[in-house]
Order: sequence, then C-alpha cells, then structure tokens
Amino acid sequence: MNGRLKASGGSVGGGLLVAGTTSDAGKSVVTAGICRWLVRQGVRVAPFKAQNMSLNSFVTREGAEIGRAQAMQAAAARVEPTALMNPVLLKPGSDRSSQVVLLGKPVGELSARGYHAGRQEQLLGTVTDCLQELRRTHDAVICEGAGSPAEINLRRTDIVNMGIARAARIPVVVVGDIDRGGVFASFFGTTALLSKEDQALVAGYLVNKFRGDVTLLEPGLEMLRGLTGRRTLGVLPFAHGLGIDEEDGLRVSLRGAVRESVVEPPHGADVLRVAVCAVPLMSNFTDVDALAAEPGVVVRFVDRAEELADADLVVLPGTRGTVRALEWLRERGLADAIARRAAEGRPVLGICGGFQMLGEHIEDEVESKAGAVEGLGLLPVRVRFAVEKTLARPAGEALGEPVEGYEIHHGVAEVTGGDEEFLDGCRTGSVWGTHWHGSLESDGFRRAFLRRVAADAGRAFVPAPDTSFGTLREEQLDRLGDLIEEHADTGALLRLIEEGVPEGLPFVPPGAP
Repeated sequence: MNGRLKASGGSVGGGLLVAGTTSDAGKSVVTAGICRWLVRQGVRVAPFKAQNMSLNSFVTREGAEIGRAQAMQAAAARVEPTALMNPVLLKPGSDRSSQVVLLGKPVGELSARGYHAGRQEQLLGTVTDCLQELRRTHDAVICEGAGSPAEINLRRTDIVNMGIARAARIPVVVVGDIDRGGVFASFFGTTALLSKEDQALVAGYLVNKFRGDVTLLEPGLEMLRGLTGRRTLGVLPFAHGLGIDEEDGLRVSLRGAVRESVVEPPHGADVLRVAVCAVPLMSNFTDVDALAAEPGVVVRFVDRAEELADADLVVLPGTRGTVRALEWLRERGLADAIARRAAEGRPVLGICGGFQMLGEHIEDEVESKAGAVEGLGLLPVRVRFAVEKTLARPAGEALGEPVEGYEIHHGVAEVTGGDEEFLDGCRTGSVWGTHWHGSLESDGFRRAFLRRVAADAGRAFVPAPDTSFGTLREEQLDRLGDLIEEHADTGALLRLIEEGVPEGLPFVPPGAP
C-alpha cells in the first residue's frame, strides 16, 4: 500500500463507491465484503451511505438512528457505528411520505415529491462533510449507493450515487445481479445513461450471484469491455446462507424461512415453530434472526390467521404504523386468532410496535393521527405517542440473564399491571411485550426465553447450549470478505481506493438525456 491510503498526518483516506444496476443487486453485501477484506489487511476502513431508505434501523452508542445495513457494515469493518456513516435515513410511513432522520435524529415528515423537489439537494453539503470526516479519520471509506445511478429522473437532486461520487471525486464500481438475467445489458445501459462527467468516474463492474462455469461468462465480459472500455473486476458466486441485515425495502418471502443457512438438528425431541406476523410497514424484522439461528427453531413470516394454528410462538414485530397494523390484524382475522392463543395460554411476543398493539389503549396524534384507538387488550399497557422519538441502548436482566437491546419508538408505554416486568415492558400469562429490539441476540436470555416458550407450548424443545449469535454473524461477515478476496481483483480494487479515478475512461454514447 502506498502512502495515500494512510490517513495519518492529516492526509485524506481513499474512497470507493459501490453502485448497483438495480435495488437489491448486492451493494450492501459487496460493501460489507470489501470492508471485511480491507480490515483483515490492516486497513482502517469505514462504511458510508449518504442516504438510506429503510425500516430496519439501529441506534448507535451516542443515541443516533442509522440504517441497520450500515451498522452491519461497521461490524464488518470492526469499527463502532456512528451517525456519520448514514447521515440521511428515510423511514417510509406510507407509499408517498417518509420520516427524515438527519444525523441520527428525526427532523420531520416529507412527501417523496417534497424531498426530491429541494430538500434532498440541500443535504449534499451535509453528506459530503460526513464523508470527508470519515476519510480524514480512516485509511479508506467504502460508500454504498442506492437503487441505480442511472435514475435519470432523479439525477439533478442525487446525493447518494453519482452526486456524492462527483462531489468527493471518488471512483465507482457498479454491481449487477446476474441471477436476475440481463446483466450485460444492465451494465451497458447503466453506463450509457450517465452523463460524460458521471461516466468518467465509473471504473469497472462486479458480477454478483453467478452460478456455473465462469469460463462461459468470459467472452461476454470481454465484449462488455470492448463496448465500454471498462473491466469487470470480479465475478462473485452465488452463496447460500449469507443472511445479513436487510437494507432497503421489505424483501421477505411470506412463505419462506428467514434465512437459507443450514443449522444443526434440534437438540430436543421437538422443533419450535415461530410465526411472525408480516404487518404493514414492518420494521426491524431482523429481531427474529437470532431465533432462526437456533437449531430446531423454524421461523416463517405469515399473513393469514390459519397459519398461526401450528405455531408455538407468535411474534408481533415492530412497525412504522402501529394503528395501521392493528387494522390489518383485525381485517385478516389475525387479531382474533392471537386473542384465542392468549386465552389458551399459548405464547405471544410483541416487540416495539407489536408490544404497543398488545396493549389496552393507544392515543396517537403523531404517527397515524388517529387519536384514541383500542389495542388488542392482551397486556395491561396504555400507549401515548410523543412527538420526540425515544432512541436508546438499554441493558438489564430478564429471566435471570443479562440482556442488551436498543429502542426506536414514538410510543410511550404506561404499564399498569402484569404478572412480571419484562425488559421495561411486561408479561401477562403467556403474552410478553417489550420496546427493546435486539434482545434476542443476547444468547443466555434467548435460551431462557425459548425454554419458557417451549414449556408453555408443551414442546420437548431444548435450546442448543452453545449457539452464539455474535459468532455466527462474524462467520457470515468473514464469508463476505472471503468472496471478495477469492473472486474479485483485489489489486485493482486497492488501486482504485488508493489512487482514485483512473484517467482516460471512454465515453459510452448516448449519455444522459
């Protein structure tokens, strides 16, 4: 590595933007993989995403809310996540509006038109300042784009793709998902729809999710190079079981498992079946990943009442629309099915918005502006929505085990009874509720909770004694680093990070309209 990469002595660290031909092309995975590969080489690296649209978020130690994908990428880089890594977070509240979180704090609700009509452009200075600060304190910063850089209708106000690349003068690598088909057309079309100035920053391509014999792909890669003047810097194979925190959008199969990873067989005679209600505007559904990592625990997302029949545990997850989710539960008969479960002593767990729905009464003049709404009445809790959002990193003890979590909510819960306190919430019978996200990642507590669930459900389920969710996550991040190290041209990536944008990249007509 040459001296440019080192941030010592006040110099600015290197940078790279990972863009994609589409949403869900693999930008988050590739960014995390590059971060893990670099940190294993002794490089001080940080992730960055100028603007993220996601209902999966995380709270940093300084009390800032950022996208969970950036928190995961920070873990890949082995650094503490901060608000600098995701200065703008958009949390959809409907099809047309989102809460805008700036530098970790909510600053209001905006329609998509209002945001793109002026507010977004005003934030370019803020995001470039954050990127500059990260580059000042790290050897390298790996930036992630959003959607596609060739969204020509939004280019004027773009601050997350070519807008930030142009402002910071950093090279761009475009990722394409070959599993979808049409990857060559996607690479060529993405490049050809960019302006001459933007194209000058596009340094190469990465193929993601390839299956089969790579030699069959090579003639196409050579033709693509002839057409664009740009190399493909790696062909990453399709890899099962790389379950990392979802980034933007709710890409969850309501009929499939949470993760594709194969775990050990159950330790007891029975498996434990967990049904997660896929409520509208579902947020932080990553809470159940730790359950899915347990041998013998089967997790699925459901949207019909009959799908609760064989479930040993029903989870009501977080949501950005508590009142809307309540209506959805009632419309689909899920509310009645959950009430019957509770009356029969069968376990139910509510987390954050799910906890609020399980209560007796909700007063909401903030999120839905619906006013007084009756909850499911399964927990002695009254909820009032406050303008100020609670962002916290609580720690404590439950079921005789230490627990850590994080809180992201406008609803303020008043617990008026219950059989026992539970993570600042409560338990009544077999119904549990808490505002704490992430609590199930605490291994000892998760095992203790599953033992209680199994007992209430009458299942001969025994939690594995040594499952470490943190270790499993580290193994997944190492696998991402391995993909980059083994299947990408790491020398070329390092040169881009160290030396910046290559000279003489050709223009591919027609360019932006």
